[in-house]
Amino acid sequence: MLDIAAELRHWCEEGRDFAVATVVSVGGSAPRQPGAALAVDAAGTAVGSVSGGCVEGAVYDLCRDALRTGQAVRESFGYSDEDAFSVGLTCGGTIEILVTPVPAADTRLRPVLAAALSAATLSAAGGCPVALVRVADGPPELLGRALLVRPDGSYEGSLGTGTALDRTAAGEARALLEAGRTATVGAGAAGGRCGEPVTLLVESAVAPPRMIVFGAVDFAGALARIGKFLGYHVTVCDARPVFATARRFPEADEVVVDWPHRYLDATEVDARTVLCVLTHDAKFDVPLLERALRLPVGYVGAMGSRRTHEDRLRRLRDAGLGELELARLRSPIGLDLGARTPEETALSIASEIVAARRGGGGLPLTGAHTPIHHDLSAPVDMGRIDSVA
Repeated sequence: MLDIAAELRHWCEEGRDFAVATVVSVGGSAPRQPGAALAVDAAGTAVGSVSGGCVEGAVYDLCRDALRTGQAVRESFGYSDEDAFSVGLTCGGTIEILVTPVPAADTRLRPVLAAALSAATLSAAGGCPVALVRVADGPPELLGRALLVRPDGSYEGSLGTGTALDRTAAGEARALLEAGRTATVGAGAAGGRCGEPVTLLVESAVAPPRMIVFGAVDFAGALARIGKFLGYHVTVCDARPVFATARRFPEADEVVVDWPHRYLDATEVDARTVLCVLTHDAKFDVPLLERALRLPVGYVGAMGSRRTHEDRLRRLRDAGLGELELARLRSPIGLDLGARTPEETALSIASEIVAARRGGGGLPLTGAHTPIHHDLSAPVDMGRIDSVA
């Protein structure tokens, strides 16, 4: 639901009644991931998507029904072998949907969701991250109950069975929030493993991941554009002030004039950060990569010919890097698309970043017998990490 937080925040401020349908689990070749949402207001206006088109009409009707009845429901959609054009996912996957009415007069759920939507909108702009926990499966009277969890573990709202489940859920949400993950967790309605089983959907709202592009070259401009398109906060860094200007890189969120390694030492990165080194100049590359390959970032790629790459590896070994650290380096950067122009090269680099993030192989899907959609995350079992709470 937090993927459409900005729109739903306005609906709350305008006092609209609405219902929201959220993907809580997927299987097979489902097009959207848990957390994806479609919302419908009392006038029939819709925002968001749960399936990329396959079952939107049926889910829209479920939202209208929920507004009329005031009852939350959980519904499953899957591929129909008898009629591929009936209500179902013709792509072959399955999705579980939670539909929750959120009328303006609701004094229990509405304030929690309104606070979560407001906080998530600020998080997307670089504010404090938050997590929203909702009962996605379990006793009917608990469906849709919500908890807003902050990074320090404090929370507001209630899942409806007392403080034990709320505390446990807040602890698990805090752990997922630190990793920037959205996932389902299982627990007992009384907290831990006690009571009737419930499934909780934890949605994390965090600042966009960072893409730092080193080297103010033409390729950097194209990469900044595609990086923004993919949802990254893009920084272009170069030590040469004549090239590193906001005018040359209007799509970048920031342009920094500094030596690349010095900037990397001073800035914040995390496991979602991607570092793209386009300078292909040893005096910039080597001190930068010496640091980058020792950081817990998601991707490190460097531009250059194969000869440049071999020379770079030799210099990095001389600087003390081991083979495991060097194995993290994607160089020459990008997938083999036969790219030549800056735009084609940026597409090649972005494709490798997506493949690395999602676990794809970068091979043509035609004729392959591999999954179209990869899932690198798995549902969390509360029983294994109760100590977090």
